[in-house]
Amino acid sequence: MDNYDVIIVGGGPSGLMASVAAAQQGAHVLLLDKGNKLGRKLAISGGGRCNVTNRMERKQLIENIPGNGRFMHSPFAVFDNESIIAFFEGLGIRLKEEDRGRMFPVNDKAQTVVDTLLAQIRKLDVTIRTNARVADIIVEDGQVVGVALEDGQRLGTKALIIATGGKSVPHTGSTGDGYPWAKKAGHTITELYPTEVPITLADPFIGDQSLQGLSLRGIELAVLRPNGKKIIRHEGDMIFTHFGISGPAALRCSQFVVKALKKFKTPTIPMTIKLFPEQSAESLFQALVKRAKAEPKKTLKTALKGMAPERLLLYLYQSLEIDSSEMCANTPHDAFRKLASALDALPLHANGTLSIEKAFVTGGGVSIKEIEPKTMHSKKTTGLYFCGEVLDIHGYTGGFNITCAFSTGYTAGQSAALFANK
Repeated sequence: MDNYDVIIVGGGPSGLMASVAAAQQGAHVLLLDKGNKLGRKLAISGGGRCNVTNRMERKQLIENIPGNGRFMHSPFAVFDNESIIAFFEGLGIRLKEEDRGRMFPVNDKAQTVVDTLLAQIRKLDVTIRTNARVADIIVEDGQVVGVALEDGQRLGTKALIIATGGKSVPHTGSTGDGYPWAKKAGHTITELYPTEVPITLADPFIGDQSLQGLSLRGIELAVLRPNGKKIIRHEGDMIFTHFGISGPAALRCSQFVVKALKKFKTPTIPMTIKLFPEQSAESLFQALVKRAKAEPKKTLKTALKGMAPERLLLYLYQSLEIDSSEMCANTPHDAFRKLASALDALPLHANGTLSIEKAFVTGGGVSIKEIEPKTMHSKKTTGLYFCGEVLDIHGYTGGFNITCAFSTGYTAGQSAALFANK
């Protein structure tokens, strides 16, 4: 049986970074992946540009990790967003900062990040085995001692890192392989659910497709309790689809829709779109009236053209039963009130999300209560480590998830190597 100091299962962002960190400590490292190619999820991240991290301050960074973000204080003390930037720039990848602190390679090519990371792993003499599917982990007397491959091979190790990801984007290899191994080692798997996923709606415009394909920029999207109180709100862009809504603002709200539907045991959860986040309903009403008064002989449809996307205005006229062919001078103030109210809080009715396989990120996973945050070491089984999306940690899109993956991966790799070399 071949023996290694550290075996890492999973060649995604956290597994690749764990390989680097472990090898830097002088450990004899084996990286296993069931696919024929490493870094597949990394190669498609950031729309193929690879949003390697986010340059926000630590407090803001934690706030953008709604899934157990406070746990990340310890891994960030070992390897944080600035460490990630320094790491990649040290390997010759020039980075640039875009809106909201997002960091990308200057050439906008995720493959450059993957290739550079793999080159560094090879330079550090990490043994790589692709098409190597792990069937099980081998645990003896409360300590991990190796893995068993599907082809019957058994590989020994002093430390094992599980970096198999969640259940989202399964074509990259994330199919939940690590959860049964974690259970075998005594770990709790918290309920899995989709996050950063498009939201499905039960509104009439879905059936008639009147808003399908319409994009809205810089809006505020909110998820409400059944009593109308706000749960969460996010500003950003969104798009209406044939099933509901997608885009950055919708993705960020999605996990709150999932949780609210479950908590309140209701078929739909109310949401609202505030088209002009900087304005109140009253100021919108005044603006509408002012436009109408300026051109009293024009039809309402003509006078208000350009104030909001035309297709949205047409939908509002119809749904609010406002005659847009009426001259502005004859349009009652009540119509402007209703229109202003809809532009300030357009009601939606969310009835779910797309499946976890269609999500960008998996919510839930290996319970962080059973993980030592400073080392990523299991509290249940000696020599076992976890990192990345297999853990019950998730952030918003915008570089936060990948930051968690790189941080926990580096922390796990370094700690596993130090443990193995004791």
